[in-house]
Amino acid sequence: MKTLPSATLAITLAGLLTSVALPTAAWGRTATPAALAPVVMTQYRTTKIDGVDVFYREAGPADGPVVLLLHGFPTSSHMFRNLIPLLADKYHVIAPDYPGFGQSGAPDHKSFTYSFAHYADIVDTLLSQKGIQRYAMYVMDYGAPVGYRLALKHPERVSALIVQNGNAYDEGLGLFWDPIKAYWGGDTPEHRKALEGLMTLRTTIFQYTDGMSDLSHIDPDNWVHDQALLDRPGNLEIQLDLFKDYGSNVPLYPEFQAFFRKYKPPTIVVWGKNDKIFPASGATPYLRDLPDAEMHLIDTGHFALEDKLDVMAPLIRDFLDRKLTGR
Repeated sequence: MKTLPSATLAITLAGLLTSVALPTAAWGRTATPAALAPVVMTQYRTTKIDGVDVFYREAGPADGPVVLLLHGFPTSSHMFRNLIPLLADKYHVIAPDYPGFGQSGAPDHKSFTYSFAHYADIVDTLLSQKGIQRYAMYVMDYGAPVGYRLALKHPERVSALIVQNGNAYDEGLGLFWDPIKAYWGGDTPEHRKALEGLMTLRTTIFQYTDGMSDLSHIDPDNWVHDQALLDRPGNLEIQLDLFKDYGSNVPLYPEFQAFFRKYKPPTIVVWGKNDKIFPASGATPYLRDLPDAEMHLIDTGHFALEDKLDVMAPLIRDFLDRKLTGR
């Protein structure tokens, strides 16, 4: 390969740069840094809790009202990557990854208890480490029982609820759950093995695409990211343990509902109504216990933020502004 002299290389690059006609509209006054909206930077942190690295995303003013974002299966705080900057100019946003998910540690299931009670304790410890005593919670999928267990521990700390395809009612456990219910009823190798298909790429893609209003909104990096983490050695057993333990949440539904009725946290429900995992039949019962809740059944699926961020973010932001800051 022939190497160009440095002077020749400089001339060549200069010629390339000067020969490209740049559109003035893109580089004029309207695009100067002073005209851009303030950029909110997310920080990526890890702390040690119960001997495990717990990763979390954090953004926003340290003295702002806290919004805790609790993710679902099979994803992580990654699901909130686009929402966080839309809240963090005013709100102190924290989004952890549970052990076994995302960037958090994933110790062997024989040496670490993977349960929703343990997850709630871990999130509680994280908040205590940061000195946080009051927070709104965004709960989705697995995030609902984690968040509601946390609410039972500290009901006075919950300033508001944002509920997105997160169940607290028997009506919300439809046909999709029948094989999982069979596992709850009998912890047999056959019932456990029958659920292994829920950790396959086909199922992960299904969760991101089924029921969506516009598939062009769905970034395929979602399932590539999630599946790579699901496929880590030992993770299959972790997820199967969690499917088994999910059954421990159902007997707590009356306690979750009693919390709603007694403490009446301001609540907005932004629910993908086409979701087959947590269908809309699990959304409307919230109004029985929270009659003042703001209910929005949105034409999308399970991971609604991927498809309808433009609809959901303004609803969520307006809700938080009214209920947490009175603006």
